Amino acid sequence: MIFLMAIRNIVRNKKNSIVVILLIGVITTLFFIGNCIFTRSNSGLRQSYVDNLTGDIIIEKKTDVTMNLFGANTPIIEEFFSIPVINSYNNITQKLKEFPEIQAYTGQVSVLCYMDIFDLRSGALLCGVDAATYFEVFPGIKLVEGDYLKAGEYGAMITREKADEIERQSGKKPEIGTPLLFTSAGESGFRIREVPLAGIFSYTAKGRFMNEIIIVDVQTARALAQIQVATSDVEAGEEQLRLLDSELSIDDIFEEALFAEEMSSATGTDDRAALEDALDYFFSESAVSGGADDFSSGGDWNFIILKLKKGASAGRVIKELNAAIQPFGAVALNWRFAAGGSALILLMLQALFNAGAALVGVAGVIAVINIMLIAVFRRSREIGSLRAMGASDSYIRTLILCENSVSGILAGIAGILAGVTVLRIVNNLHVPLNNELIAGLLGGEVLEIDFSSGAALLSFSAALVLSVLASIYPVETAVKIQPADAIRK
Repeated sequence: MIFLMAIRNIVRNKKNSIVVILLIGVITTLFFIGNCIFTRSNSGLRQSYVDNLTGDIIIEKKTDVTMNLFGANTPIIEEFFSIPVINSYNNITQKLKEFPEIQAYTGQVSVLCYMDIFDLRSGALLCGVDAATYFEVFPGIKLVEGDYLKAGEYGAMITREKADEIERQSGKKPEIGTPLLFTSAGESGFRIREVPLAGIFSYTAKGRFMNEIIIVDVQTARALAQIQVATSDVEAGEEQLRLLDSELSIDDIFEEALFAEEMSSATGTDDRAALEDALDYFFSESAVSGGADDFSSGGDWNFIILKLKKGASAGRVIKELNAAIQPFGAVALNWRFAAGGSALILLMLQALFNAGAALVGVAGVIAVINIMLIAVFRRSREIGSLRAMGASDSYIRTLILCENSVSGILAGIAGILAGVTVLRIVNNLHVPLNNELIAGLLGGEVLEIDFSSGAALLSFSAALVLSVLASIYPVETAVKIQPADAIRK
């Protein structure tokens, strides 16, 4: 009965009802479209990074500052931090085998350096990878030319966009086998490594940041990052132990016969890079101090990247992982921390948008309250008559709340339908996204915003809540109307 009366009153007071429905509907439309855009951005960005670069979860050494794949997640002081090394790689990977939700995992060493090719120099983001497992974790990496890196081989892979940029600037096309020279700087000086171009690839994700990434063999990355390989599989013989003898002089270490014998047995070549690595190791702090614990547990990777099975809860796996790896001084984080600025900025923008939407909602509530108050004053004789016939305060409250709730429902439906119409129009226009940052955030080169059922439900709920909140003061005003005063008016 009350519902039918509410519908009748909405029809009778259609001018005020239409204004209320339009006002709430416009707010609902904007809220719905905005959240659809952010839902698309979240989905596109997540898929881009998870399938191409970060995986679902990363494990890194626990420090005061969280790290993304190429530095600290604190832009102001980022330059003062270097990416730490996980000291217990082998122990952690043993723990990973206890989690059935993990489909695959791989290690990565990250290096910021310069690349020289055809007399061109540019900054490079190097991913030193375990070629045996890396490409299994990242299905978004597609081979364009050449071959994927193979385990145990020296080489590098650049993106197709990077290859095109090199060709435009130098007039020469990078061919498979073209030497790439990498230079890095550290506490012990400069490191230079030269490796051949093994392949050209493309990411399914787009963006300037992704174009600068170069995949290299992990041996090269470790040398450039000045990371000593930690292993327990190599046993030193008498001749090797002689190099650590405290009684040896510098002249003894560089004695031609001894050095020639060691290098020939270790590498079979007079390779200068091998010489540098050997000397770096023998004079390193780890070799001198005898870091046996770090060596036996593995200490030669910056990150462990995990890919989860479909349907697995990343949040739950992270919680359980952190409990398991806490004794090893490591921490598991979701893909947003690994992605760094792009993902975190998007999260901040979404929070700012919702805060702005909340302010718009408050303004809308105030406007709707004024409209409803006017409607209540115009209906004071009607309400007074109902009170005179014995209508209780609760009946009056229920009647007006029902009217406004119906208006909110209609506004919510109208707002969502209007939003869907706008989305279809935008999608049919096929607007190109020339800005690489926006293209990366939306996961494509053409503007396409998908319908989000979650955003629709949230927007509909917001419309209903908005109408109910706007009803509170007018309802209390209505129940204070006395029959005699209403009849006199």
